[in-house]
Amino acid sequence: MKKITLPKASQLTSPNLVTLVCTLKPNGSTNLATVSWCTYLSYRPGMVAFAMAKTSYSGELVRLNKQVIVTVPGVALADAVLGCGSTSGRDTDKVSAFNLKLTALEGSAIKIPEHSRVAMVCTLKEYHEVGDHILYICNVAQVYGDESEAALFAWNGYAQVHGL
Repeated sequence: MKKITLPKASQLTSPNLVTLVCTLKPNGSTNLATVSWCTYLSYRPGMVAFAMAKTSYSGELVRLNKQVIVTVPGVALADAVLGCGSTSGRDTDKVSAFNLKLTALEGSAIKIPEHSRVAMVCTLKEYHEVGDHILYICNVAQVYGDESEAALFAWNGYAQVHGL
């Protein structure tokens, strides 16, 4: 073995599950952010965690509203996932920009993209600065799934997305 960088290690450990973090903007619309640093923490009680850059607009919205829906997008959303990961919702309406159709889930004002494989309705439990990111730990209130949608995965250190 030879010494490598952490970004190189992320390439060598691909694929990683891709998620779309769905948050509520102040105007009531939904914002979407692509995240591939997401993990299950506990089944009882249900908890998940994800990390976002400190400058993330979606992260600001999670901290402000304490509500978030973490979705696993289906392969039909591949282009939108790449677009959502390379633009900021602070100055872009990603739903319009990437021609997304949204659907509502019972008990949440936040909508999710059609063609989602999994949706976890969450409340923010706590968050911690971890280097150049913030780690969000969330309680899972409800989980929805659609087995007919194939999940997206990040490859080559998050440079590409596609199903398995």
